[in-house]
Amino acid sequence: MTLIFFLIALVYSTVGFAGGSSYLFFLTLAGVPRAESVPLVLICNLAVSTVSFFHFYRAGHFRFRKVLPFMLLSIPMAFLGACIPTRKEIFFLLLGVCLACAGLRLFLFKEMTASKPAPNSKKLWFLGIPAGALMGFFSGLVGIGGGIFLSPFLFLTGLGTLSEASAAASFFIFVNSLSGLIGKMQNGFVIGPHGWSLVISALCGGWMGSRLGCNRFPRIGLQRILAVLTLFISTGLILKAF
Repeated sequence: MTLIFFLIALVYSTVGFAGGSSYLFFLTLAGVPRAESVPLVLICNLAVSTVSFFHFYRAGHFRFRKVLPFMLLSIPMAFLGACIPTRKEIFFLLLGVCLACAGLRLFLFKEMTASKPAPNSKKLWFLGIPAGALMGFFSGLVGIGGGIFLSPFLFLTGLGTLSEASAAASFFIFVNSLSGLIGKMQNGFVIGPHGWSLVISALCGGWMGSRLGCNRFPRIGLQRILAVLTLFISTGLILKAF
């Protein structure tokens, strides 16, 4: 399992994601109870998103003003979503559908090599606040960081290049994972030694992947790899819901 976590973090972090949805999928296959797997995934998200943000920020891709409107309500809504218990079938269905939308977006659309003209400040806040609230709520409900929602949204609205969206996603994942983890802590959880080995493995993969994503890998190829992986996982989750 440590190798799987390393590879997931390696691939996802190249575009600023932390891999939370895939961690959840494989932990579920391994029979780990959701009460244990979700906090573990959120900690992995924190580790990977931290190193991803460090690399994308250092490379000059982070634009805080583009993320702030999405953050304001996403943080409390992630906490709220994390406090709401969900049936297993609904959990799998929600996660699977969300990942399918994100995977199709990554697969069907070409990479944007430059930013389109940004909307004015009023429009950015008008779009960002409600969208961020929804992203945060579903992130907390499912137990992921939400970058997989934010990044396609930034593409569709033309708010940035792939690198800018990747930097924004890594920051968004960090704040929402932290908020969701605090929500999960209301019920208490314990992570054993094996769990921490998965966190370390994800951290190492995230460090390598985010460095490659910032500097070396062709962006359109990364989108295709991530899209195939995401669609595969989403199909398994949706089938599992039924």
